[in-house]
Amino acid sequence: MRLMGLDVGSRTVGVAMSDMLGWTAQGIEIIPINEDEKEFGIDRVKEIVAQYEVTGFVVGLPKNMNNSLGPRAEAAKNYGELLKATFGMPYDFQDERLTTVEAERMLVEEADVSRKKRKKVIDKLAADLILQNYLDRKGPLTQER
Repeated sequence: MRLMGLDVGSRTVGVAMSDMLGWTAQGIEIIPINEDEKEFGIDRVKEIVAQYEVTGFVVGLPKNMNNSLGPRAEAAKNYGELLKATFGMPYDFQDERLTTVEAERMLVEEADVSRKKRKKVIDKLAADLILQNYLDRKGPLTQER
């Protein structure tokens, strides 16, 4: 059973994949999207789902620091509904507050990655953190939403 973790932005979707046992996550790629033109990268998601035999999704939910939901959280919820309508698979949300900040810190402090290179991997690393946090908290996704 493999889960796909997604960090949904307005221009990109970071993608991470769990191992077969649902213990670890690994960032795999960044899919370009364009919200304004209603292009959400679903064709590429379909290819990844088939390649990895994905059985469910974990979507990062960008809550505000006061736990309220803003426009980006609504966009993430809509993406979850799009996944469900497209694939008919279960999905869940993982609070992603500060995951991009954590990913940035990891790349700067621990790996000393340049700003130009960070931009190319930050969303993939954020998706990895979202999925790993979910796996650590809940384990494999088993219930339908």
